[in-house]
Parts: sequence; structure tokens; C-alpha cells
Amino acid sequence: MENGEEFVLLKDITKVYGTQEVLKSISFDLKKGEVHCLVGENGAGKSTLIKILSGAVKPEAGEIYVHGNRESELTPRSAMALGISTIYQDAELVDSLTVADNVFLGDESLYKFPPIVNSRKQVLESMRIISRLKMDLPANVLVEELSAAQKQELQIVKALYRKSDVIIMDEPTSSLGLEETRALMDTVRDLRERGMGVIYISHHIEEIFEIGDRVTVLKDGEHMGTYDISDVDTDFIIRKMVGRQASAFFSRKPVEIGETQVEVKDLTQRGVIEGVNFNVRKGEIFGIGGLVGSGRSELVNLIFGAEKPDYGTINVNGKRVKPKSPNKAIRSGIGLVTEDRKKLGILAGRDIIENIAVVHNEVFKGPLIDGAEESRLTNKMVNELSIVASREDQTMEELSGGNQQKVVIGRWLLDDATLYVFDEPTKGVDIGAKEQIYELLVSLAERGKSLIMVSSDMPELISMSDRIGVMREGHMVEIVEAEEIEEEELLRLFIGIDDTGGKQKDEKQ
Repeated sequence: MENGEEFVLLKDITKVYGTQEVLKSISFDLKKGEVHCLVGENGAGKSTLIKILSGAVKPEAGEIYVHGNRESELTPRSAMALGISTIYQDAELVDSLTVADNVFLGDESLYKFPPIVNSRKQVLESMRIISRLKMDLPANVLVEELSAAQKQELQIVKALYRKSDVIIMDEPTSSLGLEETRALMDTVRDLRERGMGVIYISHHIEEIFEIGDRVTVLKDGEHMGTYDISDVDTDFIIRKMVGRQASAFFSRKPVEIGETQVEVKDLTQRGVIEGVNFNVRKGEIFGIGGLVGSGRSELVNLIFGAEKPDYGTINVNGKRVKPKSPNKAIRSGIGLVTEDRKKLGILAGRDIIENIAVVHNEVFKGPLIDGAEESRLTNKMVNELSIVASREDQTMEELSGGNQQKVVIGRWLLDDATLYVFDEPTKGVDIGAKEQIYELLVSLAERGKSLIMVSSDMPELISMSDRIGVMREGHMVEIVEAEEIEEEELLRLFIGIDDTGGKQKDEKQ
């Protein structure tokens, strides 16, 4: 196969989750000896597309060709057998095994007799591949001792051992420093020179122009175009990523904003969040935005006491609060609707009553439960939030995603709080439920509450927020007025690119 011939071809790929079409007839190809970059906002469909190619997800429609042959149903095992390896941003490795053991995992080299692992052979073969790639990676140390960059390198070594010719890299530099990123860039160039095909996903636009041959832009599950890197610039790519109709924005009514109710000062968790400062006023929706890995959710976990800060203070209504646990945060007037509804929000297998009343009972009422009061409060929330349910003892799994989210929100409304924190409040809900949630947030603001809203959806962030705090690499680098900023400018702040296309310097770092 000569350079330029197709390794992979995806034709008219469509994927639907529930009622949401997350990929809309997408076509994509990868050639031998090229780096094909895939870009788009959070939720554009990038991860779904690569999961389809890696066999983890099955599309509703479309055709997949690998090495010219049509594959009717890819699985993770068959994708690997066809030479497709995926390197996710969170390395899928076994920390308690050595580098060499991870390379050979599932395909161990054994002595004929007794049939035990030939560790020496595995180390030598791993060292041969590592040396070929000019990596500084010891083959006989435990993975738990490796840096984030070395774990990325190990995944590349595993791919070469499997004789993969297609490598998918999903945000590979998200947790790497400058020198580590440069080393990875060199490795990607080396893979291209060896005739391999690399699909490279990154929010860091400058990386796209440094190593890419072509770039495909996705937006809201649609294919916005595929371009030669030499034919486009940063401005063009950003415009393609964010262009939307005005109807995509929710129009909220204004709320009178009062004095400061919540102050966050120098909040720090070393290596994660560094010296974050902001305030939230009475009746204000303070948005927090940034790329995946910027520290958004980690910040709200610190505010809610789910993680402990190394230092910094939080003041609520003039009183210093140092949440050492969610229980203490709740008693101090802080409530959190988490991003991961299924894992951290709902009580799976339990009914609506238990899910709505759990915080009220556990934190404020003590060990004795009043069943009649539970039922009364539940019915009140079901009616107020228009939760669609046939009965109050329905299990959460029987509800739609939007109604599950309204149940989770309802539990925080039973008892009065000062600060309501919403982490991705409309994630995975339909348009109708979104608007109901937006109206609920505005009604809380009208009641004089302070709200923090974390969102990956820029139209949502701009249209719902009064001000927006921009997170980047664990720092809140800027606070902007939502009515004075447009999507393109906000995305530049997220990425750290100035108006000339150059990388911004973060003076707070």
C-alpha cells in the first residue's frame, strides 16, 4: 500500500441516542501516512465517531470500510485485529503490572514448559519497540510509577506491538506539560513517517496546525467540512466549529441582581485547581466554562466539599464556610446538581419519593422518617417541576432523562439554600426539558438565590449566564460579561488563543 491510499472509510454514519441524533450522516476517511485531525466543540460528536470506528458503539446507519473491505459489525476485538488502536485521554492500563506486562496483556509470551510468562522475552521485545520510537520508557517498572506522558507513550508501544496501522488519539496532550507535548508531537510525526495513519482529536488548535495533514470539523453531529491544513487558518476552523443559528440560544428574562452573597477566595487543590477567585451576587447566574480537563467540575467539587482544598476560603452570606464534606456544605446553604446523573445523582433502583427526599431526610430530619411528609413533599415537587410520572413510587429507571434530572433538582428545592450549583444541568435531556430547567434556574434567581452553572454548551452558557468565569488548566483566567461576548471569542478564551491566532500567556500560571 502506497502513502495516500485509504486505511479507513466511514460513509454516511448515523448514530441516535434516545431521540437525539448525535451523528447525522457523517463521512470520514483516513489515508496511509497521514495525520487526520478531528475537531469540534464538546458534544459535537467526535467521541461517538471514534467509538464507532473502534467497535465500542454500533451506528444506526452507514458503512465502514477498513483496508478496502466492508465491515458489517465492528467490535473492540475485531477492530484491534484489523489494526485499529485507540488511545484515550484516560489511559486504560493496569497500574499494578509492569510496562512490558501491559504491552503483552492478553497475548502473554509463555515458556513451553512450565507454561508461565516469559518476563525476560516480554521486556526485551518491549524495549525493542521503545528504542525504535526513541522513548524514555523503562520496560520493567510498574505502570503506577509512570508519568502521564509515559502512560501515553506506553499505549503507543502497545499499538505497535499489535501491529496496528491506524491509531486514534483522543485528547492525548490534555494532561501533559509543554516538553511532554513536544515529545508526543515528535512521536506522532514518526508514526506518520512509518506509513501509519493517525486520527488526532484535540481542543488545542495550535497542535492541529503543527502536525495535521487534513482536518475534519464536526458541529452538533454534522460534518462541516474536511480541509487540507495548508488551506485553512485558526479563524476559519473556529468559525466552522461555532457557527449557529440565533434560534439555538434560549432567551431568558432579566433578573435584578443584588449584593454579593458568595465569595470564593484563593481556592486551591495543588495540581488541580490553583488560586481561584470569584463572587456570585444575589439573583445572579454565574457561568463557568472551559474545555474538558480545564478544572470546571473539580472546582465545584471543592465548593461542595466533595474534595478538600489545600487552602482558600468560601464565604456564604458573610460567614466563612470550609466544607469538609457535602453534609457540611449542605448545612451551610450549598446544593450541587452533579454532572454524572446516573453515577452520582440518582439512587438507582429506588423510587421517586426516596430520590427527592434523601437530602431532606439525611441532613435535616434525622433518623426518623415521616412517610406522610415524604409523600406530601414529593407530590409538591412533582407538580412544581412538571415531572412526568405515573406514580410517586416509580423507580428512577422508568423515567426519561429529563424527568430524572428534574427529580435530582427537586431534592435541593425541598430545603432552602443560598447557593445552587448546577454542573451540566441539561446534559442528556431533550429540548422541552431543557427549557423547563432553564426556567427553573431563572425562577431561583428571581427568588434572590445565587447560582453557579457549569456548561460545555456555549449557547447555553452565553444565554443563561450573567457573567462567565473561564477555566483553563486549573485556573480561572478571566471573568467576562455574558452579554458582551460571542461564541468565537469565548472559544478563543477556552483554548488560550489571542486575536492573532497565537497562544495566550496566562499570567496567573
